[in-house]
Amino acid sequence: MARGLLDLIGRRLAAFLGYPIKGFMPLATSNPAAFRRTLRRGDVVLVEGNTRVSTAIKYLTQSTWSHAALYVGTIPDHSEPDGEPHVFIEADIEEGVISAPMSKYDCFHTRICRPAGLADTETAKVCEFALARLGHTYDMKNIFDLMRYFLPTPPVPTRWRRRMIAMGAGSPTKTICSTLIAEAFQSVRYPILPSIETMDETASDAETAEARAERKLEILRIRHHSLFVPRDFDISPYFIIVKPSVEIGFDYRKLDWHEHPAALPGKGSGPSALPPPGNT
Repeated sequence: MARGLLDLIGRRLAAFLGYPIKGFMPLATSNPAAFRRTLRRGDVVLVEGNTRVSTAIKYLTQSTWSHAALYVGTIPDHSEPDGEPHVFIEADIEEGVISAPMSKYDCFHTRICRPAGLADTETAKVCEFALARLGHTYDMKNIFDLMRYFLPTPPVPTRWRRRMIAMGAGSPTKTICSTLIAEAFQSVRYPILPSIETMDETASDAETAEARAERKLEILRIRHHSLFVPRDFDISPYFIIVKPSVEIGFDYRKLDWHEHPAALPGKGSGPSALPPPGNT
């Protein structure tokens, strides 16, 4: 009875937090065609979300990215009503672990993070791990935890923010977006953030024992999948940042600029005037 009531409240909160912020739409920085041509199986796509929960996630992680999806290629028997195949696996706050089509993020600010040196067989295992979790539920405990910090600038010390975003019930059938993907890569022992040695106790005399203990605890805990957040794939030294516009062949000389007459070479003398090509 109590559990059913909590689930009902959790679903209501999920619907509230998952509602788009009125008037806010992240700027897409690459065209959909380039984005589609660039993706490879195993790529992690980070997304700047436009929902209420995105505000809390971006603040707590001090990052642009509030969501992550794994590109696994065409998923059999999963498609849109118009026939567009589903190619992403992600954990949605309302629907749990779902598949999604490429067009879902056409108009969003995204970043492609590609694991370096991962063999095709290992990439397949990562994708299979995520596919096997389709239908799992979103961790409702995480929703309650996020709700407590759903403020524009909650007074949360920096060193605590990661743990607040990575709170979950620990059930194997419950997950959030970044932990799902972190688990998939950890299933083939692929690193996300580097292992860091614990600090020497005498590294800084000015640092208190409590502060040293706090930092050591963070270093040790970061290896667990529940502490990974979307931005970790961005800052990871083991993931390559792939920019679609560059990957498909970028030549700035072919850009079609709309010039104001005053800014053209030989026109005007203000700071906006451009020098003739080749001159400095």
